[in-house]
Amino acid sequence: MLESNPPRISIHTLEEAASLPKRWVFWMLQPLLLATVLVAWTASPDNPLLYPMTLFGVHVLLGTLEYLIPARQGWRQPLGEKLGLIGIAAVTLTMGGVASDLYGHLLAEPLTNWRTNLGLDFWPHHWPLLVQGFMVFLMTEFIWYWMHRTEHRWSVVWRLSGHGAHHSFKKLNAINFGANHPIELFWIVFPAALVDLLFGVGAAAFGALLLTTTQTAIVHSNIRLNATGIGWFFTTNAWHIRHHSATLEESNTNYGCAAILWDRMFGSFGNSGVIDAGIGLHEPTTLQKLLMPFREPEGSVIAPARIEAVVTRTR
Repeated sequence: MLESNPPRISIHTLEEAASLPKRWVFWMLQPLLLATVLVAWTASPDNPLLYPMTLFGVHVLLGTLEYLIPARQGWRQPLGEKLGLIGIAAVTLTMGGVASDLYGHLLAEPLTNWRTNLGLDFWPHHWPLLVQGFMVFLMTEFIWYWMHRTEHRWSVVWRLSGHGAHHSFKKLNAINFGANHPIELFWIVFPAALVDLLFGVGAAAFGALLLTTTQTAIVHSNIRLNATGIGWFFTTNAWHIRHHSATLEESNTNYGCAAILWDRMFGSFGNSGVIDAGIGLHEPTTLQKLLMPFREPEGSVIAPARIEAVVTRTR
C-alpha cells in the first residue's frame, strides 16, 4: 500500500474543538506579549535588567506553552535537546555582545563624523519614545531584510555567514531564535549597530532590541497563533516557519524575521503551511552544523548553490 502524503500543517488556524485557554493563547498571546514588553520599556527605558528579564520571561512562557499545547506534537523537544539549544543560544548571545562592542569600537567615530558631515544628525529625540522605538525597529528590519535575502541568494554569503546552521534544525521551538552559527552574529547585529551609530538614536535602540528579541522568540515558537491583522505588520510564527521549510520555494520567502511588512512590500511574502522544516530530509550533526561555512551537508536542498544547480538542470 502506498503511504499517504504527509500533512501540510498551518499553525495560523485554530482547531474547531479548541478549548478556551487555547483560543485565548491563539488570539491574544502575541499582541499582549509585545505590548507588555513595550510598556515595561517605556516605563523604565534605561533599566539594564529589562533585557535579561525579557529574555527569561518570554522564553519561560513560550517554552511552557510549547510543552502544554504544542502546534506540532512531533516538534516537542526533549529536555536534553532543549538544554543543548539553551547552551547554543547562550554562546550566540555572547557572540552578539562581542560583535556589538566591536562595531561600537570600530564604527562609532567614523559614523559620527558621517552623521555630521552628511547632515544626518536629525533624529527626532523629542518625539514619543515609543514612536522612536518603532522607527528604529523598522529601519533595522529593513536593512536585515535585504541582508537576509542575500544570504539565500548568493552562496558566498550563505557560507560566510553560516546561515545554513540556523536552517538545519528539524524541530522549531522558541529557543531556536538563538540557534545560529556563532559567526552569524557578526552579521545579525550589524543593522542595529549601523542605525544606532549612524543616526545617534540613543534610548530608542534599546526598545527596538527588546521588541526584536521578543518577536524572534515568538516567530520560532511551536504554538498555534493568529496571523490575521497582526500578521500584516509583524512576522508571525506561521510566516517564519514557512521560511524554515525544507521545500526550496517556501524557504525563499518571508525574510523579515520580526517585521513581515517588507516582504509584503517587495514581493517575497508567502502564505501556506509546511510539511517539514530543515535543509533536507535529515538534520546534520552538531559538527556538520559548525562546518557549514566550509562544507554544505549532503542532502541539503535550500542552499543557494543547490538552487543554481536545480535551475540549470531544469533548463
